[in-house]
Amino acid sequence: MHPAAAKWYDRRDCVFIEFLVEDSKDVNVNFEKSKFGFSCLSGTDNIKYSNEIDLFDSIDQDGSKHRRTDRSILCCLRKAESGKSWPRLTKDKAKLNWLSVDFNNWKDWEDDSEEDLSNYDRFSEMMGNMGGEDDLPDLDGADDESADSDEEKMPDLE
Repeated sequence: MHPAAAKWYDRRDCVFIEFLVEDSKDVNVNFEKSKFGFSCLSGTDNIKYSNEIDLFDSIDQDGSKHRRTDRSILCCLRKAESGKSWPRLTKDKAKLNWLSVDFNNWKDWEDDSEEDLSNYDRFSEMMGNMGGEDDLPDLDGADDESADSDEEKMPDLE
């Protein structure tokens, strides 16, 4: 058995861990109060993967869940104490070679006040309402016709 490669990130209410196993089958996820277990079989090469983690802090076993896709298994560990930051996933400070931080999803939410969060939400909504390139005005007033036809429209200055 091998440990599956995984990435994790912290949020206010949950900790997310994604196991990077393609075409997984026989997925088994075990949520305990201070421990987390994962195992599966890789569909591509039939390697048995197994990970067990002593968690940094307690989780709500009933509120935790997982979702399998063809590329990975994403686990959402609901924190027992919402709003408490996890500086690491594991209880011990030991470096695990199969575990890394998911910097694409990481957000330092600790220092955000509620006002900052609502401002960010309004900014995100505003950005979402803005159109893409197709909605940009034609700034130079030029037509989409070729340069040759533009020359024909130009008055003779001689």
